[in-house]
Amino acid sequence: MKTIDTLIAEGVAGRRVFVRADLNVPLAGDGDAARTITDDGRIRAVLPTLRALLGAGARVVVASHLGRPKGAPEQRFSLAPVAARLGELLGQDVAFAADTDGESARATVAALGDGQVALLENLRFSPGETSKDDAERGAFADRLAELADLYVGDGFGAVHRKHASVFDLPARLPHAAGELIATEVGVLRRLTDDVSRPYAVVLGGAKVSDKLGVIDHLLERADRILVGGGMVFTFLKAQGHEVGSSLLQEDQLPVVREYLERAEKRGVEFVLPVDVVAAAAFPDLETKASADPAVVPADAIPAGLMGLDIGPESGALYAAKLADAATVFWNGPMGVFEHPEFAAGTRAVAQGLLDSSAFTVVGGGDSAAAVRLLGFDENAFGHISTGGGASLEYLEGKTLPGLVALED
Repeated sequence: MKTIDTLIAEGVAGRRVFVRADLNVPLAGDGDAARTITDDGRIRAVLPTLRALLGAGARVVVASHLGRPKGAPEQRFSLAPVAARLGELLGQDVAFAADTDGESARATVAALGDGQVALLENLRFSPGETSKDDAERGAFADRLAELADLYVGDGFGAVHRKHASVFDLPARLPHAAGELIATEVGVLRRLTDDVSRPYAVVLGGAKVSDKLGVIDHLLERADRILVGGGMVFTFLKAQGHEVGSSLLQEDQLPVVREYLERAEKRGVEFVLPVDVVAAAAFPDLETKASADPAVVPADAIPAGLMGLDIGPESGALYAAKLADAATVFWNGPMGVFEHPEFAAGTRAVAQGLLDSSAFTVVGGGDSAAAVRLLGFDENAFGHISTGGGASLEYLEGKTLPGLVALED
């Protein structure tokens, strides 16, 4: 896989470089003027690649998706706020094209000078970006290719998608991997090919069904798996415990029981909470009003209460289980970390990673957002991924179309 360093060494001055980034940042507010970015981590992640190209005199054309529009423009998914923030972070103007492959895009790109940058409107406003029809997707890639001379893939959060800008476009232009993708792949190889042990994995999030593939894969590789978040209640129920009104996926109980049995046979330690923080209703995340939480035993959650975080004893237990690890991969919060009454479990895990001497990887998505929201120093972790779904699929052993497309 050619890297951006090689591309720059070959010469990019005066050439149009299409950078497929992942700028799918969370936005808050209603209406055009009120849309504000609540976490700019993914924008900051692509800055090294953009700065390297701009410094070498390239004319940089950045493209990304945002949200899940249905193949047509939707103002709430416009990348206009991202263009403004990107300009602030780069310290230079970012031209914004009002479309992706139309008149505005062509004029905006044509007006670029050496060392200047433009951002195209949301790629998913075109049905060709996500089409399952190869011809439709290819036709869109053809139009995008007309805007550039070179292609750099740096949107790791999208490499598991067979989309036009991720999979088809690199085949039409000389291509290379950006700094972010090169870093992400290097980190994930350390979690799969040559792992330092003990290898501990922390999994959270709402649904166990979202993590079945990675659990199945890690049962063959990890030494210890710690489970939290909404998904943990399916594990507790599979052990025969009462979970009150907690989130539960009844249809996943058989497969969870099978995983627990496999773990025991293989000597993989499965760690579940011993206590949880529960409440009668899901908390209000806007007002942060008290939900009157109660700490209850994890194996006997009262009827009418739902678990919303692992409890203090569990937080201490999980930190202890991480203390001697040499490698830790964490994907998914331990509770509703956005509310202060249910953030302690996630905080305990994050602190446990920092207190260990392990190579620590925070697997993107809500885990990365939690690290920032709870005020941790991102640089203190070994790596914070920008692609939760892509990271999980890599760890499952799946082939990622966006990485295949970047191979020489």
